[in-house]
Amino acid sequence: MLDEDFARIRAHRNNIHRYRRLLRTRLSELERQFIERRLAEEQTVLDALAAETFPVAFALPKGQDSARMGPSDERRP
Repeated sequence: MLDEDFARIRAHRNNIHRYRRLLRTRLSELERQFIERRLAEEQTVLDALAAETFPVAFALPKGQDSARMGPSDERRP
């Protein structure tokens, strides 16, 4: 099952790279819209599949914000 998920993730990732390469070429407005729509769809599917395959999430302790933390806030051994 995990191998299948990795294969699906790889396929979506490859499609995303291909669509991004295509967007750097000369395209008609209709072609560009189609590719941008497909890119968004692939990204959505990839995000959902990655969240399903790797359901680990880390939460910060209450009252801490990652934007506020700096090097001096890190714990030292």
